[in-house]
Amino acid sequence: MPDREPVADPAITGRTSRRGLGIVSAVALVVVAAAALSIGSGVGRSSAPSGAVRAASLESRIRCPQCEDISVAQSEASSAIQARRQITSMLAAGSTDAQIEQSFVDRYGPSILLSPPATGLGALVWILPSVGATLAIGAIGVLFWRRQRALGRLRAGS
Repeated sequence: MPDREPVADPAITGRTSRRGLGIVSAVALVVVAAAALSIGSGVGRSSAPSGAVRAASLESRIRCPQCEDISVAQSEASSAIQARRQITSMLAAGSTDAQIEQSFVDRYGPSILLSPPATGLGALVWILPSVGATLAIGAIGVLFWRRQRALGRLRAGS
């Protein structure tokens, strides 16, 4: 009977496969990211935000009518102070966030919102960067794939 080489048992030698360690690391990363995102998004929050929190949120999303690219919350311009008062009074009257934003859009146009709308033509602002990034990553992948094939042909020809 021929002698067989002993097979190293990972449990005995303390070695683990690199692939197994990579899978465990990837799963751990996904679990940590999911937990962080769920905590940050407010999942499980039971109470509705207070009026002050809603007002602060709206003030940070609405642009100052007099200023360029700063929110009503950041500006001390007279129009910003007036806008903050309008937001507070509309919240006290029971208006929703969407109604308040729409009243500003009706008065000043869609550019009054610091974030573009996620519907209609404004949706392109959200979609085009994603499409561009996907195409760029695909092009880089194809480039590397072609270079790898060419390198393999060169090695095979040598």
